[in-house]
Amino acid sequence: MALSDATKEAVWLKVLLGELGEMTSDEAIKMYEDNQGSIALANNPEFHKRTKHIDIRYHFVREKVELGEVVLEYCPTQDMLADMMTKPIAAVQFENIRDRLGIQVPQLTSREVVLKRQRL
Repeated sequence: MALSDATKEAVWLKVLLGELGEMTSDEAIKMYEDNQGSIALANNPEFHKRTKHIDIRYHFVREKVELGEVVLEYCPTQDMLADMMTKPIAAVQFENIRDRLGIQVPQLTSREVVLKRQRL
């Protein structure tokens, strides 16, 4: 379900960027997904017994993939930068994502200054 919501947002952003002259309408949106089953369902437009239960929202994603507006690429869960903001993660994974985003930990002297100010 998150894939369909993200696809809707990406298509909307593409229209907005197109109006601002920052993106052409023929450029595909590259989206990263950590669920290989979702990617397979979106890339395989066939209908059979095992896929008839699929929510209508997945058909939107399938349509955008078929039209070439969206390209789905697999990204392992541990490499998903968005996880930092969407789910609880272990400290090691948090630090890894934080470092990959370029977020720096304040120096100890900065922390001491803040603590001293709080005590006043």
